[in-house]
Amino acid sequence: MVYGKEALKHGALEDGILVENLLFLAERGEDVIVEEECFDPVALLTLFVKRSLALLNMHISLKQVDAFMFTVEDLTPRMVDVLGKITAGLQLEVPHIYFQSHLESFYHYVLYQPKEMWKNDVLVFDYSMHLRSYCFTCNKRTSPQVVFITNREYPDLQRVVFAEDEKEAEVQKRQLDGRFLQIVEEEVQGNMISTVFLLGDGFKDNWASESLRMLCRNRRVFQGNNLYSKGACYGAVERLHPGEEGQSHVYLGRDKLKANIGMKVSRRGEDSYFAILDAGCNWYEISSDFEVILEKGNVIDLLITPLTGGAVVDKQIILDGLPERPERTTRLLIHMEMTAVNQAVITIEDLGFGELFPSSGKGWTQTIGLPEL
Repeated sequence: MVYGKEALKHGALEDGILVENLLFLAERGEDVIVEEECFDPVALLTLFVKRSLALLNMHISLKQVDAFMFTVEDLTPRMVDVLGKITAGLQLEVPHIYFQSHLESFYHYVLYQPKEMWKNDVLVFDYSMHLRSYCFTCNKRTSPQVVFITNREYPDLQRVVFAEDEKEAEVQKRQLDGRFLQIVEEEVQGNMISTVFLLGDGFKDNWASESLRMLCRNRRVFQGNNLYSKGACYGAVERLHPGEEGQSHVYLGRDKLKANIGMKVSRRGEDSYFAILDAGCNWYEISSDFEVILEKGNVIDLLITPLTGGAVVDKQIILDGLPERPERTTRLLIHMEMTAVNQAVITIEDLGFGELFPSSGKGWTQTIGLPEL
């Protein structure tokens, strides 16, 4: 069994069976069929990553690594599950393992660039398979400054395999350049853009002459293929050692909790706010465990404050069947975790109040809907 560039070489020579799109198959839960034998794509992915890490181990001991960051195109709940199984199968003796989407990797990459490069919006054109665009926009009027990344898909602009005939290839290139120029004009119209990145092998072969001339007007333009991987590294650094820009900015992407969740509590006789889950965190990484003493009644009030500008929502959790007790004699154990980017589950357990009021053994679980972009 071979992998990486060697596998591609054997595949091109039709010397063996080339297995591709493992991540896609793993997310869909589809077996890999090789000569009528079924293989688990998660197991094959785990083996691929293990072989790849062996190459890294030739240059630096894995015992010196503080964190690993995995970045993928989209972090669906199923993809998070797949990556969790892969990392568990690797049995890495690493203190920290993180996941993030390509969009968040783009965010961290920009955040670590010179400030003049993102004085205004930053635009990415990714032409790996079909063309798509991502636009980094920062709202400087908020504190912390909120960053959004919007994206557009252009499925009509698929990767082009140019003809071997030189004249025919030139016609194809002019047509592709003309279509891309239309897209560029749409994307930049009415927007202040400081920097543009061109990613993917689709931008090879020097076909984008007119569109590049348009893009380079008063903008800095870069071409390459390692933006997401570098952004993943910056993201890991930011998790371990938050920098000034990371602390003053919050990215509200598709994988981020879009609202602060908390509750009003009384501390030393004064009303205060108790934070449970904070907006801007990846939904699959956050949870909270805490205890409260219920002042009276059988209701827990949660405050959901969207960072997207919506109204604050007061969410009531009614504890049906909670025994009646005097005020401030019911202690509750509360656990809250995210099960999707727009959904949290809260679990509440009655602990009673010492020997005076034993626990009833009752528990309550409720799913809470949360705002999305």
